Amino acid sequence: MTEETKTKRIIVVISGPSGVGKSTICKGAMKRLKNVYLSVSVTSRPKSETEIDGKDYWFVTEKEFKERINNGLFLEYAEVFGNYYGTPLDKTEESLQAGKTVILEIDVEGGQHVKQIYPDTLMIFILPPTQGDLAERITNRGREKAEAAEERLDGASNEIAAAWQHYEHLVINDDLKQAINEVVKIIEPSIGE
Repeated sequence: MTEETKTKRIIVVISGPSGVGKSTICKGAMKRLKNVYLSVSVTSRPKSETEIDGKDYWFVTEKEFKERINNGLFLEYAEVFGNYYGTPLDKTEESLQAGKTVILEIDVEGGQHVKQIYPDTLMIFILPPTQGDLAERITNRGREKAEAAEERLDGASNEIAAAWQHYEHLVINDDLKQAINEVVKIIEPSIGE
């Protein structure tokens, strides 16, 4: 494998607690990076009114999700807050074979699993400015009931602690434009832009 090919076949994991702005940052970075594929996860959770199947997530039943697990169709998957989420293996491999950089917006556990399979994975964790800001963002999203929002906040502390151990780059999303700029600056050297 040539050095040029090696630098273009990369996986980038972007993780962070629920409500921190991962999706917005990923979409903003995608607009500025070339030859990049943003993976669309499969989930068993119900689709919200504003989400589009195949764009935001691939929505399947829990039974369908478990069939995909049994058939080895995920690069990584996890049960999070009672719902399953997974990265389609076929789409990841197709994109890597095409020489694209693959961005995975996944949780810390999934990120660690991907890093074991692809040791050169670039790991970026998005942090909230404060725990209070995160609580406000989760509440304002309006996707969850109060108990679920509280559960997500409790999980955020564990994710942040794990990020300090397993992620090379930490980006604070205090200012969205600045956070996108930082993520792009982290990724560009790795993909040769």
